[in-house]
Amino acid sequence: MEYIFELHKTMLSRHLILVYEGEFTQEVTKSVLAMAERNMDSFGEQSSIKRKVFNVMVESLQNIVKHSDDVKSDDNKTLHSAIFMIGKSDTDYIITSGNPVKNEKVATIQQRLEKINSLDKDGLKSLYRDIITNAEISDKGGAGLGFVDMARKSGNQLEFSFKPINQDYSFFSLKTSVSRS
Repeated sequence: MEYIFELHKTMLSRHLILVYEGEFTQEVTKSVLAMAERNMDSFGEQSSIKRKVFNVMVESLQNIVKHSDDVKSDDNKTLHSAIFMIGKSDTDYIITSGNPVKNEKVATIQQRLEKINSLDKDGLKSLYRDIITNAEISDKGGAGLGFVDMARKSGNQLEFSFKPINQDYSFFSLKTSVSRS
């Protein structure tokens, strides 16, 4: 029972207002968004801030649903585990997600995020227009706009890391901050 108290203390110290870990589906995504919206409403958050946070949350959750890879356990069971968290400080909302990806995708994702982080506001706008004009929809339903949109809406760089799970998969963590002012 001690772990419940430890988890509670961790959530309080990290200012986490919502944490979901498990399989992500469109239905789970809708529920998570609804809970986060209720939380922001209860704080009396400004509608312009709520829109930015909501947009970043939608992109983050869609990234998990569409692009998370299933990892096989040692006994050949499929694991669908991903995580989504939202935290609130005096100055920011912090949207964090994590999901497994195949190691063969790591370099491509990292290059895309580094390119996005290297651009200023006008550069992001130009890249966004370029993707809309020239991109094709992938098999999983994306055109590559999600990360760009997250950077544009948040006005901040996207923090990310990849931690090896095994020889085939890494855990991709993504953090986006949205200013409350």
